[in-house]
Amino acid sequence: MTAATAGRVLRQLRHDPRTIAMMLAVPGLLLGLLYLLWKDLPTPPGQVGVFDRVGLTMLGIFPFVVMFLVTSIAMLRERTSGTLERLLTTPLSRPALLLGYGIAFGLAAALQAVVTVAVATTLYDLTVAGSLALVVLIAVVDAILGVALGLLASAFARSEFQAVQFMPVIVLPQFFLCGLLAPREQMAGWLQAVSDVLPLTYAVDALQEVGRSSEVTGRIWLDLAAVAGTAVLALALAAGTLRRRTS
Repeated sequence: MTAATAGRVLRQLRHDPRTIAMMLAVPGLLLGLLYLLWKDLPTPPGQVGVFDRVGLTMLGIFPFVVMFLVTSIAMLRERTSGTLERLLTTPLSRPALLLGYGIAFGLAAALQAVVTVAVATTLYDLTVAGSLALVVLIAVVDAILGVALGLLASAFARSEFQAVQFMPVIVLPQFFLCGLLAPREQMAGWLQAVSDVLPLTYAVDALQEVGRSSEVTGRIWLDLAAVAGTAVLALALAAGTLRRRTS
């Protein structure tokens, strides 16, 4: 039944070209804006260019944000249309339902990550010291985190407008404190403590490690485990808080 749910969601996505365009094209287009913004900036000898440093990090942030929005709105539509209520009158359990959604959007996230990394490394000449396959893996795990948090957020929203309002609450603090805008070691102690419990921090740290060195360190795998563990926890919480319909 989980596989059937995943197949149904994928068929719905296939018939929604605007959502497909948002997932596949928007991250690459946004990276293009950053590339045009920074491509002519001089790079001191021996240092990494601004686009190579920030653009690499954005390969994890953009999929996270896009998948959070798409998933939260898609699940909310299931509930407001009555589809979710009908599904839960069948033997389909909440965990199986959410796992099916996670698999479907996880596959979409994998395709999104491959497309975005391919665009960044070809059209925008993004240079990465480490493995591109590892960059794709990190981007996929980060996008799945966005799926899981989107499913969790949808349980507390009563309209699509409310679902979008969760983005500043869930996404922006992670973006501000992940270490991209300012080094984490330069933050106040309490901000560092908050940053330590935010999963996007570990995704950014893993991408920065890949960007710095071709060596695959244990720190990268620990960062990935932290992101994946948070995604599993969010799915479990979403299964426990999922309502049949919006009252």
